[in-house]
Amino acid sequence: MPRPIIATKLYVPKRRKDLVARPRLRETLGVGGDVRLVLVSAPAGFGKTTLLADWFDESSEDGLGVAWVSLDQSDSEPSLFWSCVVAALDAVVPMGSTARELFDASPFPTELIVTTLVNELVASTDDVWVVLDDFHTVDSRDIVHGVAVLVDRLPAHVHLVISTRVDPDLPLPRWRVRGQLVEIRAADLRFTAGEAAAYLNDVAGLGLAQEQVAALGERTEGWIAALQLAALSIRGHEDVSGFISRFAGDDRYIVDYLVEEVLQRQPEHVRNFLLQSSILDRLSGQLCDAVTGGRDGREMLVTLERTNLFVVSLDDRREWYRYHHLFADALRARMLSEQPARVADNHLRASEWYERNDLTAEAVHHAIAAADFDRATRLIELALPTVRRDREDTLASSWLRALPVEAVRRSPVVSVFYGWMLMSAGGLDAAEPWFEHAERLLAAPPDGPPAPWANTAEHRSLPATISVLRAALAQARGDVPTATVHARRALALADPDDHQARAGAAGFLGLASWADGDVNAALETFAQAIASIRSAGHLSDELTSTAVLADMWLAGGRPTEARRLLQGALERARASTPDTLRGRADLHVALSEIDMEAGDVDGAKQHLEHATVIDQRSPMGESRFRLFVALAKVAAAEGDVQRASDHLDHAEQLFRPGFVPQMRPVPATRARMAIAQANLDEAAAWATASGVTTADEVHHLREFDLLTLVRLLIAQHRDQHDAASADDTLALLGRLRDAAETSGRRRSVVETHVMSALALDVKGQHQEAVQSLERAWADAAEPDAHVRLLLDEGEPMLELLRTAARSSNGSAHAQRLLDLAAASERSDTVITQRSERSSHPGMVEALSDRELRVLRLLASDLSGPQIASELFISLNTLRTHTKRIYTKLDVSSRRAAVSRARELGVM
Repeated sequence: MPRPIIATKLYVPKRRKDLVARPRLRETLGVGGDVRLVLVSAPAGFGKTTLLADWFDESSEDGLGVAWVSLDQSDSEPSLFWSCVVAALDAVVPMGSTARELFDASPFPTELIVTTLVNELVASTDDVWVVLDDFHTVDSRDIVHGVAVLVDRLPAHVHLVISTRVDPDLPLPRWRVRGQLVEIRAADLRFTAGEAAAYLNDVAGLGLAQEQVAALGERTEGWIAALQLAALSIRGHEDVSGFISRFAGDDRYIVDYLVEEVLQRQPEHVRNFLLQSSILDRLSGQLCDAVTGGRDGREMLVTLERTNLFVVSLDDRREWYRYHHLFADALRARMLSEQPARVADNHLRASEWYERNDLTAEAVHHAIAAADFDRATRLIELALPTVRRDREDTLASSWLRALPVEAVRRSPVVSVFYGWMLMSAGGLDAAEPWFEHAERLLAAPPDGPPAPWANTAEHRSLPATISVLRAALAQARGDVPTATVHARRALALADPDDHQARAGAAGFLGLASWADGDVNAALETFAQAIASIRSAGHLSDELTSTAVLADMWLAGGRPTEARRLLQGALERARASTPDTLRGRADLHVALSEIDMEAGDVDGAKQHLEHATVIDQRSPMGESRFRLFVALAKVAAAEGDVQRASDHLDHAEQLFRPGFVPQMRPVPATRARMAIAQANLDEAAAWATASGVTTADEVHHLREFDLLTLVRLLIAQHRDQHDAASADDTLALLGRLRDAAETSGRRRSVVETHVMSALALDVKGQHQEAVQSLERAWADAAEPDAHVRLLLDEGEPMLELLRTAARSSNGSAHAQRLLDLAAASERSDTVITQRSERSSHPGMVEALSDRELRVLRLLASDLSGPQIASELFISLNTLRTHTKRIYTKLDVSSRRAAVSRARELGVM
């Protein structure tokens, strides 16, 4: 789960009693109707936060629910940002546990979090305002995207308010055109002449003449912070007119001049307190005492608030405050000018206080600001295990990038994780030198006092960790032998209780054996890796690894064992808190592949529907392309060639070489579908592009390509009757079979027998072909599990099965496959008829089964979110289906779609 939230981030700032009434702005804020976003955007010092706090205080009697989040740079990590939003909302609209259960998912499921929040908000009927104050401090495209999705999905009684110095990268023009956006900008926030007079005379009590007020208003251009500073400076001046006449310059000079005027008129102890504490983003009595060395921090903060000295209270207990941002900036500049030697010391004191109070992120920030990089390094090292466990990668990367290279190089631990950061970003070559440097440090630690990284768990496991990362580098480059060497070294170096290193080492050893085709060794070693992952408590990694282990069992010809593992893992995922979405999707895809192979197309479709819903909420990561390959195979089995091709297009776009060897390349899968459609030219072009030939060396990583080439050669032989080509094909199948038998890949043995049967059949050796089929069934550990392996070969296989059904051996199994083929053909006929019924001459395109179901629900009284829930899809996916329905029916509204569908008789 994310690190604890500082409570004051969620407090609505207290309304000041001495504010100028601004009814014109309150009226603008009192939005309704279709408005979803209120954007308050202006530079510092224009009273954005004060305006909102005042308005919400005035509106509290109307039962307005306000969920307030005061943001800062540390909230750029998506999990931290959304945990703050959930916590703030929980005080207004009690949130269920679902949202919090998602924070450990990887990658972070932004859209699912948003969908969950919207669903919770829909259940409420009271007006809710979600305020994101200082949104400009957040630097994350993922967060901005999530906020955009949230605005698009908000129910009518919920509004979002963003206070920012810079316009966020949101679709503001679209919302503006739709009337969903209200904007308050610097021009709106500037004090009018009347408001400036009310502040200077009524609030500040200066008694200025009208022309003096006008002069200040003109020179400050209504800038509230400058007027506040001017009012403080005017107090005590005998020559007020002279002061006002000299008051000129741009914003920077105004602030510099006025802060100097304000500070010079403060008692020495107050002035010193302001300067010393200016390095802090948030102020408390104890923290200020730690920084300043005083004992009256709390009393001083109360006094500063009471005298209106640019201090903002953050809670009702008067424990936490902050300076006005502009005032703080000016104080820091003055501190650097007057006491530069003390700035670093103050940051160091703040870092020590934050460390004692277990606020590591703030402790690291101040250590870096103090240029105490050894301290920052030590804190980062101690925090890394938690940061990695909680997947706060953005936070870790920001720390590492903030350290000077020299500081990184002094620590072997930080050097290794700096290399890991580069490797994760795709810099494989850039990572290697950092691992080498860390090894040199470990071999010859520097002289002098004990290094800051000594005696930590990360330091002790570093040699094993480096070897694991080297294995990952080699695997990503396709260098299996080198990956094996490093993985074995890591396993030898790792302590018995270092589950993470042992899991990585065993995992890469298993993958190396898998790439070499040694199924038995791969199964044993990879199972050990999963056991270590489970001991480390990383459920998500355990689930995705189980899908890989199931693949190994399938290659060994044991789909029942693969299914048992997958279903057991799926049950653990469902029972876990939080529910691990990405891992569940991988499991569903793997189960769909087993169902599909066994001929259970409906079962495969159900698993893929579950996986698709999960993927829409939380993309699956490296293995995501497999979902679309599986969808393509289902579409092909149902005769929808275009849909199958579209899914393969998507799979090819998603595929990226990763740590898991790719045994079934997408281009070869496309070539197999082309062969099934008798598009031999396309398949031949694939063979040329991939460079695959019958003379190639037999290797597990090339097996799928070679067996695809076999299918192409057999199909070509049916047209050309080239005996030499058929002999080459059979010879290649013999070599493939020998390699598979030696390595325990029983599924591949069965496939080579099946392909040999087809090759012999096209040569006219029909009896030998039947015998090859019978050997396939005899060698299969579970013959009934390989239905699609045979039926996907089409009519030539069906004819061969008819011949086999008349033979003495294997006739029962052949007849069963023929019965399944007949049932599948009847199902395809039903699907075709249903598709025909869903179409009409007046329609642009036929409605799919899913679109028909959506259309029927559109005809009900259910709302959009309720329909999405009924279909187990996101609201965004529902909108996509709805758009397609509107396009096909040539309408533009829900009511028109239902009416048109009934008119055409498609529902």
